[in-house]
Order: sequence, then C-alpha cells, then structure tokens
Amino acid sequence: MIRRLLVALALLLLPTQAMAWWEFGHETVARIAYLNVSPATRAEIDRLLRQSRLLETPTCGANTIELASYWPDCIKNLGERFSYASPWHYQNVNICQAFDENAACPDGNCVSRQIERQLRLLADVRVPIRERLMALAFLVHLMGDLHQPMHAGDHNDLGGNRVPVDYGIISGRTNLHLVWDGYLAERGISQPEGDARGILAELSEADRAAMRQGDITAWLREGWAASREFAYGTIRADPCVASPDTRPVVTEEIVRRLIPVVRRQVARGGLRLARLLDEAFRPDSPWSRPPERRRS
Repeated sequence: MIRRLLVALALLLLPTQAMAWWEFGHETVARIAYLNVSPATRAEIDRLLRQSRLLETPTCGANTIELASYWPDCIKNLGERFSYASPWHYQNVNICQAFDENAACPDGNCVSRQIERQLRLLADVRVPIRERLMALAFLVHLMGDLHQPMHAGDHNDLGGNRVPVDYGIISGRTNLHLVWDGYLAERGISQPEGDARGILAELSEADRAAMRQGDITAWLREGWAASREFAYGTIRADPCVASPDTRPVVTEEIVRRLIPVVRRQVARGGLRLARLLDEAFRPDSPWSRPPERRRS
C-alpha cells in the first residue's frame, strides 16, 4: 500500500507526457537482453559502458546496461542538447486504419527507423566510441519503447495521452498512456516471480526461440495490434469509438487479464534486443552494410 501511494504521489509530479515503461520496464527489458546475449557480446557491451564518462551527462548515468536503458529518457531534462531525439521514442500508427509504418514516421524520426540507425552506428567500428555508446543506450531504450503498445498505436490521441482513465481508485491526471507506461509495468513485472529472471523462468526454450523471430516492422505491427486489442479494447466495446463522458476504469479484473500481456511484451523486447545486439557486435554484422533504400 505504501508503495502504491508513493507511485501515486510521483504521478502527480510528472509532466503530461510520461516516459515509456518508466525506469522499471526499461531496466527489465535491458536485463533480459543482457542475460541472453553471447559472452562476446556481453564483453563488448561492458567495454562500451565503461566509457560512459564520454557522454558528459553527469546527472544521467550509463555505466550499467540498466542505467543506459533509461539514459535516453533522463537526457530529456537537459534542455535543448538532446531535444532532436524526442520523436524517436514512438511511432503511433492509427489503430482504426490499415497498418502503415511509413505514415507514422516523418523523415525517419520514429522508433523503428531509429532502432535500425542505432544498430548501424553500433555495428560500425569506425564510429567514435562516444557515438557507439550513445547508439547502444538509444538501442536498448528504443527496443523497450517499441514493445510498449501505446508507443506503437493510437487513435489520434497522442498514444492515449488524451484518453482519461482511472486506474482503480487512482484518478485525476491518469490517462491510458500513463497506465500502460507505469502502473501496469510496475504491477506486471513485479508479480511473483518478478523481475527479469522471473519473467524468463516462465518461458520454455521454444517460447524464447519463437519470440526472437521476425523483424522490426513485424514487431511494430505486433505492438500496434496489441494497443488496439488490449489497451483501447479493454476500455471500449469498440476500440474505434470514443469513450463516453464518464472516465473508464481499469479495474483489478482488467489488470489481472493484462499482466500476462505486459510480461510477454517485456520478454519479447528483451529477447529480441539480445538478438539484435549479438548481430550488431558480430564481425560480419548485417547491420554494417548500407541500408536498403525504402519506397516512400
């Protein structure tokens, strides 16, 4: 109860647009990845993280993969220095239209394209250490964002930021985006058994192998579908019809149904990130090649 009250108090102090998955979600995705990369990849990750002072962000640490996973949100507080990266954290494709990855990605400033870009930077050993370290931090973070459904789908409402909902008895400034960013992540990841190892323990080797399949576009589509079915679909009979004047309530019954969804998304994010990191650090990395030209 005390923990929940503290979280509620913290919510009142947050800006309108929340940070995806808060710290807990990002750290757990990062930890799952770290536990599943090859020893050679883990050594390369550690080598880069030991150079975190090169980032010159003393208030935003990045000397562990957990800290690095949150670094791209932490630097939002540094004013104009990193403001260019703000659109990289999401790619909200309208849930009530046909899936169109390009429509939600002006000039490549979106989560899927930036994941690809950070992978190319990370794989290129000619890139200075500082830039490769930044690429590592952004990659780890953005893979967490990609698997937060409210960063993949919306209904012309800023990814649910304009959809007021109550989370049980917690009301006020709560909205659909905040619920998925924080409350569900906190609740879902901390369920017995909690944290990265607990989530991994629920998965068979076949489950893990299946989750690692696909590509970035397929993963974005998957999150987009999840936002329609599990986010909007749990508060509206028809996800494409606006909510009534009364605030929908995410009840305890709904939360219990959504916990497996949250845990699955976090597991997917971590295992897929592990695969991409292994690919990026391979001597023959596929990400070291120039990107294919996309059709507009």
